[in-house]
Order: sequence, then structure tokens, then C-alpha cells
Amino acid sequence: MKELQQQFEHELLDCQTVDDIEAVRLKYLGRKGAVQEQMRLLKDLKAEERADFGARINTLKAYIEEKIEQFLKQTLDRQRSEQIAKEHIDVTLPGRSSWKGSYHPVAVTMQSIVRIFKDLGFSVQIGPQVESDYYNFEVLNFAEDHPAKDMQDTFYIEPGVLLRTHTSNAQGRVMERTSPPIRIISPGKCFRNEEVSARSHVFFHQIEGLCVDETASFQDLAWTLTEFVQKYLQREDAKIRFRPSYFPFVEPGAEVDCSCLVCSGKGCQLCKYTGWLELGGTGMVHPQVLRNVGIDPEKYQGYAWGFGIERMVMLRHTIKDIRLFSENDMRFLRQFPAI
Repeated sequence: MKELQQQFEHELLDCQTVDDIEAVRLKYLGRKGAVQEQMRLLKDLKAEERADFGARINTLKAYIEEKIEQFLKQTLDRQRSEQIAKEHIDVTLPGRSSWKGSYHPVAVTMQSIVRIFKDLGFSVQIGPQVESDYYNFEVLNFAEDHPAKDMQDTFYIEPGVLLRTHTSNAQGRVMERTSPPIRIISPGKCFRNEEVSARSHVFFHQIEGLCVDETASFQDLAWTLTEFVQKYLQREDAKIRFRPSYFPFVEPGAEVDCSCLVCSGKGCQLCKYTGWLELGGTGMVHPQVLRNVGIDPEKYQGYAWGFGIERMVMLRHTIKDIRLFSENDMRFLRQFPAI
């Protein structure tokens, strides 16, 4: 054991790094180390010899542990001093510039749209992301066998409970507890069971609008959306058009298009040479939807619309792949101004 101690001291003095010290520690104190080998000899000794031999082994083990701890501290202090000496800082050199943080472009667009509609007299109402089938579909006049209710199009958590497919779920809740006139917008995240591609994703952001009043008309709807588009795009020459379309919760229903700002309506690759870019769906609230929430369709009428936020950002900044919004690629995100 005396020779073992001398050998250990010699090897420890040769250590230059923390890894070297760890290798020596394992050689002597590891499960297959030299000290453990000595412990295995106890079974071959006589009973009266074991106590003295065991005490010597424990003394050697404690000595090795203490020396390793001391040498490790000295080595770490030496390495730290060497590192400080190498990392001398020249305070006269210019500093490294840092990136200024900013909101995500989708969040910036959402805030901008909400501000515009607030100025137009709309209040903000938030619906739950985990919704019942009733508020997400039934109250909005979706038929029981409507394709949108299929599990291939919707994420169902359990029968009758799903991740909302649109922020229209807030409309039924608000109309049930509020008497007209009603003027609300409902922004938030939506989920649909779609294949991820450049044009679609399993989650996206949407903003829905609803107005219910005795005098609400399609003319009011057209003015509201025109005012919004011009304020959002900051272009007074921006125009919108309506194309007839079917949605269960509006009648009549329409798709809303905005004149292409890139080509000024002349036709380009972005607008597929039509001069128009699609914004979303809109229309007059279906009388059955009003009946479902206890509002008399003979006295009141309303209009509603729904726009995808990612689509609005893509239109404004000519972005061609919706996946960029969720990939956290700083090369993409840093192109948008910090606010």
C-alpha cells in the first residue's frame, strides 16, 4: 500500500488538466480501481488481520481523496488565471452591436388590425380555444353532416369537444348574453387538421367581426371593410370587391378581394394576373343563426367577416410560404421592424 501511495503521488504530480486528474481518480478510486482491488483481498485474510488491513485501506482512500481535491482546486485556479490572462479586453475597441427585440410579425399585424376596428367602434371579445361542437358549429348553422365537422378537417379532443376551427365561436357566446346593438371583433388562434404546406398550416391566426343592429346592411359592411383595408394598407386607392360564395352562417355570403398593391390592379405573378388578392369570407348573418341565440331576425339583422392574419401579413409583405411564421428563423424575423 505504501508503494501504491507513492505511485499515486507521482502520477498526480504529472497531471496538467482536470481531465488528467479525473483519469487518476478513476484509476485509484473507481469501481475497478486500485483501492477497490485492495478491498477484495480482505476475504483472503484471517479474521484478526482484517481490522488492521481495512483501516490501512480506509486511510489510503481518505488520503487519495484529499490530495485529489486539493490538486483539483489548484489546477482550476491555475486554468482560470491563464484564461483571464488570455482574455484580456481592450476597452478602446468598439463594442459588438446587439439585435433589438421585436414582436412577431403576426402579433404586430394583429395589434394593428385590432386598433383599426376599435377606432371604428368595435369592442374585442375573446373566445376559448378548446370549444364545444355546439358553439363552434351548431349555433353557426352548420349541418350535422357538414364536411367541416369531419375528423379529417377538425382536431377533436373527445366527442363534442374540439380545438376551434375559427374565432367565430365567440359570436354565439356574445349574442346569447348581449342584446343588440352588437359590434365586436374576435382575434385569436385557430386549428384545422390540414396538411402543412406553403399555403396552409395546422394552426393559424384569425380575426372575426360581427355587427348586429336594426339597420345593419350590406352597404354598411362594404364601407366598414373598405375603410379597414385602406387604413391597414395605408393606401387610399386600395379597393375591395365581393364575389358570391357560400358559408353556412351568412346569407348572402361572399369572398372579399383587395386590389393588388404590387401591380396596382394591372395583374402580376403575386395576384396570378387577376389584379386582385383574396382576404377572406363575409356576408349578412343568416337568420337561423340569430334565431339560435334568441335574437329576432324580423327585427334585427347583421353582417360578419373573417380574415386570416397570416394571409394579411403575406399580402402586405409579399411572403409566399406560411411556414416561415412558425419556424423561428431569425433571418426571416429580423426583416420586420421592431416596435
